[in-house]
Amino acid sequence: MLSRPPSAKSRQRTVPAAPCVLVTGFEAFGDDPSGQGLNPSALAAQALHGQVIAGHPVVAAVLPCVFGRSVAVLKALLKQHQPSWVLCTGQAGGRAGISLERVAINLDDANLPDNAGCMVVNQPVVARGPAAYFSTLPLQAMLGALQRAGLPCELSSSAGHFVCNHVFYALMHQLRKSPVRGGFVHVPYLPQQAAGTGRPSMALQEITQGLHVALQAALDEPSLQTLS
Repeated sequence: MLSRPPSAKSRQRTVPAAPCVLVTGFEAFGDDPSGQGLNPSALAAQALHGQVIAGHPVVAAVLPCVFGRSVAVLKALLKQHQPSWVLCTGQAGGRAGISLERVAINLDDANLPDNAGCMVVNQPVVARGPAAYFSTLPLQAMLGALQRAGLPCELSSSAGHFVCNHVFYALMHQLRKSPVRGGFVHVPYLPQQAAGTGRPSMALQEITQGLHVALQAALDEPSLQTLS
């Protein structure tokens, strides 16, 4: 007697879910000129949480703006969620658009304390680690997609020396022997943060749209689809 073929419903249950995309932002820190305790990177990451981009669910998290502890939280998230892509984001006051960071350097050299009151000066992120790591995201494809969407954007070769670069370098060090793709993006101040300062800003809706567009472009990149 021939067995009946599985139903469409049962076949759907056997299809493994696509691995997730991990998106992180930072909690507010002392560089918020508005004094409102805002950080657009956290707000945009949270706005993306639960969305599905190119078949990949997005998991968002907010990292503490603290040397060391931010990396410990990130490592725990990587272990918990096992993402196939990681996009860490942070605030860069004074920049006018979404900055796709090319390179993380092995240097912590802060000019202000982190949220734990620690100011790390002239120290490596990882002792005896390489001088730098490049992003493994398809930055040109992401940049082109942002430009076509009419969003202010740029490629950047400096993620600074504060907790953003600290997390970026630690992420790439963690992924150095992994097929998981990762990188870092800086976003501008929100309008309410920049009010009265003369500094450039971008609306939260645009920042969130920009991250979505950039991730869509990365996940759609033909040469990388086998890795996602």
